[in-house]
Amino acid sequence: MTEISISEMLVMQRELWEKYREKWSPLEPKYARDSLLWMVEEIGEVISIIKKRGEEAIINDTALRSEFITELADVLMYFNDTLMRYGITAAELSESYKVKHEYNMKRDFTRPEKA
Repeated sequence: MTEISISEMLVMQRELWEKYREKWSPLEPKYARDSLLWMVEEIGEVISIIKKRGEEAIINDTALRSEFITELADVLMYFNDTLMRYGITAAELSESYKVKHEYNMKRDFTRPEKA
């Protein structure tokens, strides 16, 4: 399978929302916090896999790796849902990401040694 762009993910997420628009909340900013809360729950599921099975299993166990990646995809889906509810475009996110990356490249992330 080929990689998909942020724009493609947003199109797919809108397609999913359109399918369930009668059951799901409107694409309005006031519902974005719900998407963020669902995203946090999915992050919890990702963390649970790490805690219960460990990094080595995620790398070496094909079925577990698939489950782990599926949970990460869920996180991205709720993230994209949040972007849509705030009307954030792929171009806006990309630009902000680039700016943040450049800023981080100039930072010193070294940590002092613990005593």
